[in-house]
This record gives sequence, C-alpha cells and structure tokens, in this order.
Amino acid sequence: MRVIIAALLILLTAGAQAGSQAPSKSVFQPEQIIDFAKQVEQYAAEHQAHAFIIGRVGRPEKELPKGIHFTHTAVAVYSAITLDDGSTEYGYAIHNLYQRADDPGRSDIVIDYPVDFFWGAQTLKAGIVIPTPAVQERLIALISEQKHLVLHNPRYSVVANPFNSERQNCTEFTLDMLQAAMYQTEDKKRIKANNAAYFNPQRVHISPLKLALGSMVTDGVTTSDHKGRVRTATFTTIGHYLAQFNLSQHAVVLYANGRTQAI
Repeated sequence: MRVIIAALLILLTAGAQAGSQAPSKSVFQPEQIIDFAKQVEQYAAEHQAHAFIIGRVGRPEKELPKGIHFTHTAVAVYSAITLDDGSTEYGYAIHNLYQRADDPGRSDIVIDYPVDFFWGAQTLKAGIVIPTPAVQERLIALISEQKHLVLHNPRYSVVANPFNSERQNCTEFTLDMLQAAMYQTEDKKRIKANNAAYFNPQRVHISPLKLALGSMVTDGVTTSDHKGRVRTATFTTIGHYLAQFNLSQHAVVLYANGRTQAI
C-alpha cells in the first residue's frame, strides 16, 4: 500500500517540477528546435525588441491547470554573446530563474539562449510580450548593472505567492524584475507592495488535496506562503498587467508554423 501511495504522489507532482527546470531532454528533433528558436529571435528583432518577456511550455499542455498556458517565463535581452572560439555574435540572452533538478526547493539564476530555452519544450510555441521602449531600457539597465540578482529568492515553489517574499518561482522573479525596472528600486518590500496593489495573479485550479500531497513529496510544491486561495504569477497575467497600464506594445503567442495569436 505504501508503494502505491508513493507512486501516486510522484505522479501528481512530477510535471510540476519539469516546467521550470533548465531543459535537459528534448521531445523534438534538434533541427526543429533550432529552426523555431531562430524564428522567435527573428520575430522579436522584426518588432524591434531589445528586451522582452518570453514564455515556453515545459509540460504536456493537457496536464496544465485551467488558465495556465506556459510553465516557464523569463526576460530575453539582445546582447553581445561571446562564442566558444572567442568570437562575438549578437542575439538574445535569456535571464532565467531555474528550479534545481536535484534540490527542487531551491533555484538559481541562469543565462541561456533560445535553443537552450526551447530544448525541453513540450509544444513549439512561444509567449512573447514586448514592453514599451522605456520599460525595455530600464530592464536592460537593471540587468546590465546586475541589480536584478538581489531580487532572487532561492527558496522555490512552483505556486509561489507573488505578494510576499517567502518563496519565488520563475514568473514571480520576472514580475519582480519588471517592478524593479519600472520603479527603479531594488527594495523588495516596495516591489511586493506594488505587486499587491496593481498585479492580478492567476488562481491555481488544483485541488487542495493534490497540492497537499505534492508538498509531501517535494519542497518545490508548497502553499505555505499562501492564505486562502492559491494564486501565482503566470506569463499571461504578466502580459495582462503590462497591457492594463499601457506598458506593452506587442503581445502574442508564436507557433512553429508562423501563426500568431494575440494575447
């Protein structure tokens, strides 16, 4: 009986971790991933995005809770990239908060690139939100001065509450970066106050029993930072937040066939 319960708990939570970890396995052919990554870069460049919010689907879409369409969110910045041979290329560097595979209750800040970013994608589609030029400039300044690193809370939860600093996930880190850039502050209390005042998070439609079982298996799933209903930041809610206050200029889902869908 204990073996059956343990297997059930692992099944309930296995997907919750994979969506925001650094990709290690691919379900698509490398050529498909490379082509799609180039397509995303080209699309962003054509829309003059020097910095933008990017989302990927790291779990099978049928497993995602209602209202959640992407599992990982980060900030992409057009940058000079030094290659292994010492030469320099220009492209998008992606600034991520990734959950540790071997310690799911902890996270690290990792820079990777579009091919790496989409390597573990379960669906070849990308969320793209391009902020206004003024917000882009402030995001770039924040990252270039490495001030975003002080916003990192390594205590990870897949359903972190964006209104406090007890836990953090990739999307909350992205939201905090946006707030720090827009208000030109690294004061975490002020950032969380702004989140609470202006940001509308996504309610997580997962049964309390399932979340409770998940917390028994891994530190990466916990609701200890919530009171009442569980709500968390998502790629889509960040897009809506920026649009609500006229802080974005373009927001779409880009598919591998070139089709786009407005957010």
